Amino acid sequence: MIEKSLLRLNEYYIAGMRPIISKASFYSDSTPNFISPAEPMPYDVVTVRFRAARNNLDSVILIMDKEKIPMELYDRDELFDYYKAEIQLEEDPLIYYFEVSVGHITVVFDTRGVGRVPDDHYSFRIYPGFKTPDWVKGAVMYQIFTERFCNGDESNDVLTNEYSYIGEPVRKIDDWDRKPDSMDVRNFYGGDLKGVMSKLDYLADLGIEVIYFNPLFVSPSNHKYDIQDYDYIDPHFGRIVHDEGELLQEGDRDNTHATRYIDRVTNKENLEASNELFAELVAEAHSRGIKVIMDGVFNHCGSFNKWLDRERIYENASGYEKGAFVDKDSPYHDYFKFYEDRWPNNYTYDGWWGNDTLPKLHYEASENLHDYIMRIAKKWVSAPYNADGWRLDVAADLGQSTEYNHKFWQDFRKAVKEANPNAVILAEHYGSPNAWLKGGEWDTVMNYDAFMEPLTWFLTGMQKHSDEYREDQLNNAENFWNAMVYHNAEMTAPSMLTAMNELSNHDHSRFLTRTNHIVGRTGTLGPDAADRDVNKAVMREAVLVQFTWMGAPTIYYGDEAGVCGFTDPDNRRTYPWGHEDREMIEFHKKMISIRKKYHEFKYGSIKVLKIKHGLLAFGRFSKKGQSAVIVNNTAETIVEEISLWELGIRKNATLKQVMLTWEDGFDDAHREYWLENGRIILTLPPFSGTILRHGGDGGLKLANE
Repeated sequence: MIEKSLLRLNEYYIAGMRPIISKASFYSDSTPNFISPAEPMPYDVVTVRFRAARNNLDSVILIMDKEKIPMELYDRDELFDYYKAEIQLEEDPLIYYFEVSVGHITVVFDTRGVGRVPDDHYSFRIYPGFKTPDWVKGAVMYQIFTERFCNGDESNDVLTNEYSYIGEPVRKIDDWDRKPDSMDVRNFYGGDLKGVMSKLDYLADLGIEVIYFNPLFVSPSNHKYDIQDYDYIDPHFGRIVHDEGELLQEGDRDNTHATRYIDRVTNKENLEASNELFAELVAEAHSRGIKVIMDGVFNHCGSFNKWLDRERIYENASGYEKGAFVDKDSPYHDYFKFYEDRWPNNYTYDGWWGNDTLPKLHYEASENLHDYIMRIAKKWVSAPYNADGWRLDVAADLGQSTEYNHKFWQDFRKAVKEANPNAVILAEHYGSPNAWLKGGEWDTVMNYDAFMEPLTWFLTGMQKHSDEYREDQLNNAENFWNAMVYHNAEMTAPSMLTAMNELSNHDHSRFLTRTNHIVGRTGTLGPDAADRDVNKAVMREAVLVQFTWMGAPTIYYGDEAGVCGFTDPDNRRTYPWGHEDREMIEFHKKMISIRKKYHEFKYGSIKVLKIKHGLLAFGRFSKKGQSAVIVNNTAETIVEEISLWELGIRKNATLKQVMLTWEDGFDDAHREYWLENGRIILTLPPFSGTILRHGGDGGLKLANE
């Protein structure tokens, strides 16, 4: 399928004239390949490097804050000249771009590549002192929605009629394989931490390096984003060692009568035993080389929360203060914003986006609340629990003002890093994250804007909730690349290398379902429509890109096993133990192995090679290896000439195909191909993708040599 090319590398000359500008050869970025030290501290001397075709340029000038610094030609090889400039940092950010000149021609080079005029949005940025944990950079993550992953302990299952939630009794679902209802929040299948522990060997064998858990703390919902008690793991996920009381009677919705539930979630024996189980799980994960990230929901809590206690769960429980809903004199009164003086049972509290089940936390009015959450931030990343970081739910919404929001996250970072300097702080965020990614707040983000959304539009033409299909976006490689470049410019290398790159998660439709181009939700179409006419070849293309892209590829549990589903709640189907898509699992396993084996996929620079309708070709390269990733997302066979010398692969070299996927399957058997004069001709079958790799020294004189 892949043939030798007989095309010659451009010599960059017009007969009788001096060289013209070789734009494709220009490269620099803020990764460790072109910046040293990679994550400099204030007052360090930092070396910035730039690469261009050999004998091609008259000058390269680094422009920062209107200061012009000529760059020194310090080395060359058969393909490139290498330039550098040394800059004495201060505490302020270093913001810069390059001016590149040949004769009377001068162009700008920034994160877009070559342009005519500078644009601040695309300038390179270095924030002195901003470091992210090395273990997160390029790590393979796995997101677990615990209630639907695996039931390892039936004695802690939520029981039918155990309590009432949003006006109706909760229900235990006995059929593990049953698909979620359209109103599913009060249905419980029994997944728990024991179940996760029983599958740690499966995750280790898959190649997972990090588990990200959706919330684990005490909560009445199956998703647990409405937390009752931040100090304890929910015993329905943990251990119930004391289990007394009654279920609700038929027709009863009063949770003061739910004495079985009250005993389960307020009894300190159950709470402490559940915390101990979590500590055991983390230790077991660590023993397999797997880190653990917890979900921190600090913008809002839940109406069941012990501080508010709207359901009066804690009112008569031993060892708890009166909640702010019940008593105006509650010590937690200032944790919430009440609009009217209506005690007892004051329903006029502020709910996040008007949701009365999600009371918003009012930090500005309570220093005690602020301090409490800072203690929680430290507690779970410290012994005996030793979690490895936090994912922050709706992090930009916290607080009543932008100013307070930034102050809170600055305090949060100090607290977490003081307790565990190697912990990661990863935020959920839509829109520009730049204001939080300057070294004093978050480490990185869930990468919706610069990964999930653009890739979904390109490969499926679908919106990430399956709410819209757009023919103009399907196979629009130019829009894909432009979106990636635009949104990546919001982040510096410490954040880009650690960004959580997901195809699916608990808030959006499953990627495999998006491949069927069916617009709708489970409530209108039914869950079976989500499984209809899916295209596994497109899913494999997406995984191929995911595991070769810059950042931390993150699998939403079950994606690797072929799970489908419309958006919430259908995306929260149970893991299909016993009837997994074994071929899809094997493909993920192979891609994870490739990801971990080759240095450039974790730490390398990234460069577009060619984009056209339905075709995406990009490269990842470092001193230790260079790889080209090419995807054909059309139903037609494509024959395409691809230039690979831009990655630093010498003119005549041997390449290895390390992965090929197409409509009917995949193949990771290594085959050798020959690159002649820097280019190759590829024949790509429909809905296919390939990885071509050149290992070892490709002649690059980069910063990490």
